[in-house]
This record gives sequence, structure tokens and C-alpha cells, in this order.
Amino acid sequence: MSLNLPWLDDRCSRFPETATALKHPNGLLAAGGTLDTDTLTRAYRRGIFPWYEAGQPVLWWSPDPRMVLFPAELHISKSMRGFLGKHEYTITINRDFEAVVSNCAGSRPGSQGTWITPQVKAAYCNMHKTGLAHSVEVWAGNDLVGGLYGIAMDRIFFGESMFSHRDNTSKLALIHLVAELVSVGVGLIDCQVPNPHLESLGARLIPREKFENYLPKQDKSPLNSTRQLFLPPGWP
Repeated sequence: MSLNLPWLDDRCSRFPETATALKHPNGLLAAGGTLDTDTLTRAYRRGIFPWYEAGQPVLWWSPDPRMVLFPAELHISKSMRGFLGKHEYTITINRDFEAVVSNCAGSRPGSQGTWITPQVKAAYCNMHKTGLAHSVEVWAGNDLVGGLYGIAMDRIFFGESMFSHRDNTSKLALIHLVAELVSVGVGLIDCQVPNPHLESLGARLIPREKFENYLPKQDKSPLNSTRQLFLPPGWP
């Protein structure tokens, strides 16, 4: 690529200071390196995330401003509140992380999921094995119809991607995730870049400097369990 970016080698190079990220495109910080678990962990601790297309080197980002969702600001519409009271889906956490990533990677109109290459999928599945990456699943019987995944470290959840095969199922996953995060003391969900879907749910932009005040101080996740978050009444 023609941009003059700091290049990371495969030997765990140090990331540059986030203040040096480009303004156009917003937040592009560095290129190169690998998606091994150690590099990804160090990146997220700095608020840096990978985002690139097949055929490109790994590109690392730290945009300013940053799209975030404070759990207390989650907006649930009147129609969605009605849906919450009558749906018959089962919602779980960490039941099938790999399937959620595979569904997020599927080509869908208007989505940005195509950046999830086999290399990216393998990297985040490895992060899941370490206990840092997590998924929320929405099930219709045995069919996975919605969900999301991301990284949880200390008191922040870094959202990566979501999918929905039926109306409202990605929103359903997010709403139950927020409730779970509140219960374990997580105070911020990182949404990375502006997204109309997330804006409708209460996400907003904050300066990168303010966002970095929430970055994790330890490599520990508060979500290390696999269980049901919601089971419809009358289901076994």
C-alpha cells in the first residue's frame, strides 16, 4: 500500500503510540505483524484492533473519536420491549463461539463481516480458548439464528461482529450481553467505528483520549463461563 505506515514484523513488534494514527483513513495506525494471541492481547490492552481485507497485510486501527456504548445508555424501543416479553428464543453465552464467528463471516447485504477471513477466525477462536473472547448465541430450537462475539478484558468488552438470521436476534443478543456485563461490573462496550444499527441502540462517539481511560489494566475476563442467559417459559 502507498501509505507510509509503521511496519510490524513477526517478532512481537511494539505498537506505535495511538496519537500517531492517521486522520485519513481515520485511525489507521500500523500494518504487518501477526494475529497470534499475544499480539492481539497487547493490541486490545492499548485499544488497538485489526481490520483488513483478504490480500492485504494486517492493518491495525485506533480511531478518534471512538464509537462506544455505555450499558446504562442502552436504548430499547417500545416495540423491542414488547418483543422481549414474548419471544421464544434461547440465549446462551460461550456455547458455540466458532459457529458465531462463522456466521458473522458470512456475506450479508450491508455487513462488514467479510473481513473475517479464515486467518481471523482462527485467531479469535484461539483467543476464545484462552478465555478472553466470548460469544452470545440466540437459538430457535437447535438452529443458531443470531449472535455476536468480542473480547472481554477487565472492565471493558470490545465488540467485534454480530449477525442476525431472523428479525431482532442480534439486538436480542446485545441486550442480554449488556445485562450480563452489568452483572459483572463491565462499564463500557467498544463498538469501534460508527454504525447506524448500534447508534439506534444508544452507542455514541467519544474522544479517543477519553476512551483510553477505560482500557484494561489486567488480562483477565469477567465472563469465563458457558451457560444459558434466557430460556423461554415452558422449555425443558
